[in-house]
Amino acid sequence: MAERKAPRRVVVVGAGMLGLATAWHLQQRDIEVVVLDRSGVAAGSSWGNAGWISPGLAIPLAEPSVIKYGLESLLDKNAALYVPFKVDPKLWRFLLGFARRCTMKAWRSTMSHYVPVNRLAVDAYDELAAGGVSGKTHEAPIMAAFLTEAKAAGLVREIDLIHEAGLELDTEVIDGDALRAELPIVSKDVATAIRINGQRYIDPGDYVASLAVAVQDRGGEIHSGASVRALRQGPGGFTVEMYGGEPVRGDAVVIATGSWMPELAKQYGVNVPLRAGRGYSFSVPVSSPVPCPVYFPFERIACTPIGDRLRVAGTMEFRDVDAPLDMGRVDAIVENGRPLLSGVDWNDRHDVWVGGRPVTVDGLPLIGATRNPDVYVAGGHGMWGITLGPLSGKLLAEQIATGVVPDLLRPFDPTR
Repeated sequence: MAERKAPRRVVVVGAGMLGLATAWHLQQRDIEVVVLDRSGVAAGSSWGNAGWISPGLAIPLAEPSVIKYGLESLLDKNAALYVPFKVDPKLWRFLLGFARRCTMKAWRSTMSHYVPVNRLAVDAYDELAAGGVSGKTHEAPIMAAFLTEAKAAGLVREIDLIHEAGLELDTEVIDGDALRAELPIVSKDVATAIRINGQRYIDPGDYVASLAVAVQDRGGEIHSGASVRALRQGPGGFTVEMYGGEPVRGDAVVIATGSWMPELAKQYGVNVPLRAGRGYSFSVPVSSPVPCPVYFPFERIACTPIGDRLRVAGTMEFRDVDAPLDMGRVDAIVENGRPLLSGVDWNDRHDVWVGGRPVTVDGLPLIGATRNPDVYVAGGHGMWGITLGPLSGKLLAEQIATGVVPDLLRPFDPTR
């Protein structure tokens, strides 16, 4: 592969964080790019997520306690994990495959592949900033808060496991009063918290929009409303055919379409099961400024200051990616959030959103070449697409330009 020539023009399908980061880094290597998206920039999971750049928390979802939590969730309509009761053989096969990996042996193996990329995640954002991307990142700790000390035990154990895996994580335990001195919106019922230092956050929609502007400023094309029907390869490269639009041509193609990836990628040997783990969010007004993200691990609610409001995010819902938004899931987040926060007007909800985070059955992303060496995929990060998107785009652009697979990408081979 090292002897292959770099493509002159690459078509990137998907204008989210990962697709645009890949396009930007391809431009760094003097490769022309055109980005296509069926809706628009940051129209999918890149818009309404919590916006955390949290390499300290980017860990495998599958671990032993998930089995117990999953079974309990089936009987709790307000649980953060939601699986609809319906006949869906593909979904149930996916969930059984995921459950088989809920062992500490599998967790440690998967985590060993996350640690090297987690260490470089923040640097990748700094590289974009140095290259002219105007989107802002905010350095701040993440405050993980708990109603009781007993409920903090799970995160304490996770932190120990993260350290054992070789990832540095600076944390400190503070009591509820010290937490409220910094974050008055936290309820008086919260007893303790763990401060996780060295993290960052963004307004993800604004940041991805700034990345799109940077790509366009350097001559890249971005086409919204461009729904891809098929990829056709011929002697002159690829023709990307559209529903109701002119075809687009390029020497190589990157499929970065999130939970829709299998629609185009399966024919190229990408068969790792992938499902939409849909997350919900909305924003609410707060009575006092919120200086940093707040996380309630037991209730699985993530809160991020976005402008003068607080974005509240939660839920892992295994429904079809295009299923309508379910207001019952929003109500469940509100019900679980009321005892945790004060000074919040829960009735003044704006920007109610659902997005289909792409979750792979083995917990590892899909980044690299398919069985066709000119077709690449980038996605499957689950909850960590914002944290690892810029670095993943950089590593994939390196592979496309040089024909050599970076060592950090080998575990994420999409044809594994």
